[in-house]
Amino acid sequence: MTAEIHGGDGVGCPVCSGPMKHCFSAQVLCRYQADYEVCDQCGYLRAHDPHWLNEAYSSAIAAADTGLVMRNLAVASKLAGVLYWVLGERGKGLYLDAAGGYGMLTRLMRDFGFDFYWADKYCSNQLVPGFEYKPEQGPCNAVTAIEVFEHLTDPAAFIKETLAFSGARTLIFTTELYTGDPPAPESWWYYAFATGQHIGFFQRRTLETLGEKLGLHFFSANGIHIFSDRRIDESMLRIATGRWVSRVAPWWIRRRLGSKTLSDHELMLQKIG
Repeated sequence: MTAEIHGGDGVGCPVCSGPMKHCFSAQVLCRYQADYEVCDQCGYLRAHDPHWLNEAYSSAIAAADTGLVMRNLAVASKLAGVLYWVLGERGKGLYLDAAGGYGMLTRLMRDFGFDFYWADKYCSNQLVPGFEYKPEQGPCNAVTAIEVFEHLTDPAAFIKETLAFSGARTLIFTTELYTGDPPAPESWWYYAFATGQHIGFFQRRTLETLGEKLGLHFFSANGIHIFSDRRIDESMLRIATGRWVSRVAPWWIRRRLGSKTLSDHELMLQKIG
């Protein structure tokens, strides 16, 4: 998945407007000195003035991201159970993967039987051509933003824009959270200094604060996070995203919904002809 870059670099915290204080410096892209600052009020941690972003995104997908395929498979397996059981929609309606990269997650979710579509401002659609989302298709039941939040300079702006574009009331996303004090630069791989693309980091309380700011509830379990204007059973979310359920859920759900792999193939042949 690729990034959506929003907003500017203001003085205060973009999540809660609290003061930011310097916590460490590190080298990004192997040549730029970067200062990292944290908000004591909500725990938001960011790179100050990430002037290297254009260079970092000279390729939308970082060459060093060798775990891309495995993470897509893992997320799709969890997401299938969330959409089918936790949100209780049984696969009905439209779904959007925002900042969808080459389209791998959209393809996987369609293969599982969900009517998923793709959108990305910064990357070409390689794997699901013909399934680009347009608002005139109607509102989506939910929108996903996988591995996006760590790329944002203004997460609130991204959430509002994405929900407005999709017409969805629920945003499902992933990002690695930290607890306590900001991890030391040498102790947390998620900083990804070598690629320069990860510039914002969150605690659970950061995301709860962000949800309150936007009038949304926040839920989280097993690396899957949700903003929604409705209540969600977090214990059910924990079960659906757990190791054993997520292993069998995609195949069980695919048998009930019917995979779109073959029907999509036939549709593309009709368009070509």
